[in-house]
Amino acid sequence: MTVLCHIDELPENEARGFEVDELNLFAVKKDGQVFLYRNQCPHLGVELNWLEDQFLDMDGALIQCATHGALFIIEDGECVAGPCQGQSLAPIGFDLIDGQVVLRGG
Repeated sequence: MTVLCHIDELPENEARGFEVDELNLFAVKKDGQVFLYRNQCPHLGVELNWLEDQFLDMDGALIQCATHGALFIIEDGECVAGPCQGQSLAPIGFDLIDGQVVLRGG
């Protein structure tokens, strides 16, 4: 069982990156819900962040690719602006177990 963190360790409207067995992921917490994605822009496959845990735009309303400025909806990962518009981030399956964010199959 691979535990990423406790839900309380994810501040509301912020994101946090993780590396598990060479897989780069990030979690975003919005309205008390957690969303987990592969840290990879669908445009060129680059990581979304330049700085540690910096995955959101200035308003904390959308996920932003630091390389191309593409913007993604937090709740479903769909790109709504930028070079990969219409594509989506790859969601990662997880469960909340006693408040812990746990990777499925991990």
